[in-house]
This record gives sequence, structure tokens and C-alpha cells, in this order.
Amino acid sequence: MRQMTVKTPGGLDALTLGEAAGPADPGPGEIRVRIHASSLNYHDYRVVSTPGALADGRIPMSDGAGVVEAVGEGVTAFSVGDNVVSCFFPDWQTGEETPSNFLRTPGDGIDGYAREAVTMPATWFTHSPAGWSHEEAATITTAGLTAWRALVVDGGLKAGDVVLALGTGGVSVYALQIAKAMGATVIMTSSSDEKLERVKTLGADYMINYRTTPEWGAAVQEITGGRGADHVVEVGGPGTLAQSIAAAKVAGHIALIGVLTGRAGEVPTGLLMARQQRLQGLIVGSRKHQQEFVAAIDATGLRPVIDSRFDLADLKAAFEHEAAGRHFGKICVTI
Repeated sequence: MRQMTVKTPGGLDALTLGEAAGPADPGPGEIRVRIHASSLNYHDYRVVSTPGALADGRIPMSDGAGVVEAVGEGVTAFSVGDNVVSCFFPDWQTGEETPSNFLRTPGDGIDGYAREAVTMPATWFTHSPAGWSHEEAATITTAGLTAWRALVVDGGLKAGDVVLALGTGGVSVYALQIAKAMGATVIMTSSSDEKLERVKTLGADYMINYRTTPEWGAAVQEITGGRGADHVVEVGGPGTLAQSIAAAKVAGHIALIGVLTGRAGEVPTGLLMARQQRLQGLIVGSRKHQQEFVAAIDATGLRPVIDSRFDLADLKAAFEHEAAGRHFGKICVTI
């Protein structure tokens, strides 16, 4: 089978396409999956592009979607021919004992899905949404589930709430779609008027260009009549957090899910405290969260926005496209 690995010392130039033996037949509790697609996330880009971040020969990509080819003894949740999608934290099945590192995350601490087939425990997968392509399903593992947990699991999103989502990457576009499906009002930010026009077609109620409106926190307050946003999907980190705090309402929820502007910086803790806001860091979600998200997708008819598709052999070009910031929605890899 084809597979992509990252050779020491790492970096995009270290991505190497090669051949490997196919996976073993599934043992008890396992399934063999023919992987057909993956999708790119900032996490994948960071670990692949950073020298020394991955073990020599690591197979990248945390997202994987495909078809069950064989099932091992005792597996009852899946049958041959089922479409399935991987879990970001395969050992986090349910409950509040959340992982705090990536030692068991595919494509990081363990091998990922940039390959044609895998044999793994059945509990490392969930069913894909009905009628979705493999590329669409591959967007769930990281981006889709992150947006779902931020708004629904942790945020308790309800109809009539106001959601502010930063940028137009995979998580933020998913957040827009989830919020609109649940009856919320959505405000989106971007530096591109063209991208803001695109989110308008997806149902965004208000759009703010943060380059022409650098004090966009005040703009959100004005849009909401001084109330502020109930939920902020914060993907920027220290460079945008102050404005997110200014934009959120008293007792509002800010889901810190990204570090696009850096990994450390000043936080206006006085304003955060005065407004009694809840600033919560999160990383994706559990298998149970993913199963609930898939059920919601099947009920609402939501479909992801795919920016572009690359073949596995062109994974470097896919990452370069992501790094350039030109994409809108998800970048997918066909395997």
C-alpha cells in the first residue's frame, strides 16, 4: 500500500511517499479499514512542519475516513462495507477524564492516516454521516468535532444565542453551520471581504473585516446592542483574545481552541473577571461526543464546506496551500 511518512529531522521537505506492507487481518475487537480520505488541520501542519516534532518515519494525519474491509471476533458495532471515520483521541471514549497531550493522537504521538489501510481497535472509529463522501467525513475528526464541542457540549448553545466565530478556516465555518442549524445568530470575522461574502451565503448574519475594523470587539457590542456575544469561537490565541473578551457578553463563553497568533501572550484578566466570562481551553472531543455530532448531522442535513482536494502524493502542496491562508473551509486529501 501507499503511505506518507515524515523523515528526520522533519519539515515539509521530509514528507516521503513510499510503499509498505498492508495491515494484518483484524484480531479480536479490531477492524481493518481501507482509508479513502483525510483532511488537513493546523495541528497536522504544525507537527509536520516543525523539525524534531515527530519520530522518524511517523505517518502523519490525524483524520481518516474509509470503508470497513474486515471485522475481528467480538466486533458488533461495525460490519463489512460500513463507512467509518477516525477519532482524534482514540483512547478517550467518554467521560470527563480529558487527555492533556498528544501522545496517543494519530499523526502525532502514534502513526496516523496518510496511508491506504489500517487495522485498529473498532473503538477508534465511529460511523460516518449517512450519504457523506469520504472526504466530507474526514473533516469531522478534528475540525467538525472541535466546533461541536465548543458550542454544544461545553457552550450549551441554544436557539437565539449569538455566536462570534473568528476567521473562515475549517473550525469556524463548521461553527457557523452548526450555529445556524440550531437557530443562533452568527457574526463572522475575516481580513478578506471576498471570504465574508462567502460566509454570508452560508447564513452568517453579520460580517466584520478585522483589518478595516481593528476594534472588532466594540463592533460586536454595537451589533448586539451592547449585550455582546454568548459564544466566541476563539482560534487566534493571544493576538485576538483581548478583542474576544471585549466582544463577549457578561458571563459569556469563550472557547479557546487555537493558537494561530502564538502560544503565549498577555490576557486582559481584569476585564475577563469583571465580566465574569468563562474562558475554556479545549482540544477536540471524545468518541461519544463524535457519535452525538454524527447523529446531529444526520438529523439536520448539514454538509461541510470543502475548499480543495489533493492526492496523497501531493500532501506537501496541500500543506503549502494551508500555510498560505487562501483556503475557505476544509482542505482534503484523497487516498
